[in-house]
Amino acid sequence: MAEFLSTYILIAVPLLAWLLAQVTKTLFYLFSERQLNLAKLFDAGGMPSSHSAFVVALVTMMGFRVGVATSEFALAAALAAVVVYDATNLRRSAGDHAQMLNRIIPDLIKGRMVSDFDFKVLKEVLGHDWMEAAVGCIIGFFTAYAMTVNLS
Repeated sequence: MAEFLSTYILIAVPLLAWLLAQVTKTLFYLFSERQLNLAKLFDAGGMPSSHSAFVVALVTMMGFRVGVATSEFALAAALAAVVVYDATNLRRSAGDHAQMLNRIIPDLIKGRMVSDFDFKVLKEVLGHDWMEAAVGCIIGFFTAYAMTVNLS
């Protein structure tokens, strides 16, 4: 296992951070909703952001492995910024739109304003608020930091 981690550390650690965030999300849902939903292990959106955990772990590993004054680190940091921005803005907005449509469409169908409409409930939790993204970033950073310290 140690050989695998040292060979593929730049992808193994971000994947570990993603997994930790997804398990945390599943446990958070278990305690907040009082029901186990294993689908949360593979679900997007919610607390914490596994996307943020993944990219911040990657940025942190790049910083430790190649240094922060490198093109590789700059590329990883730019990718992380885009992913976190997307999760907290674009995907969050799409979730807000889904929530609004999920309220409007059933009323339209009941009022017969819409005929022969195949309504499907839209997934409303697509993105993250800033706290969910921040917790994901913290998980990513500390996962990478812990793995770097343990493998050194």
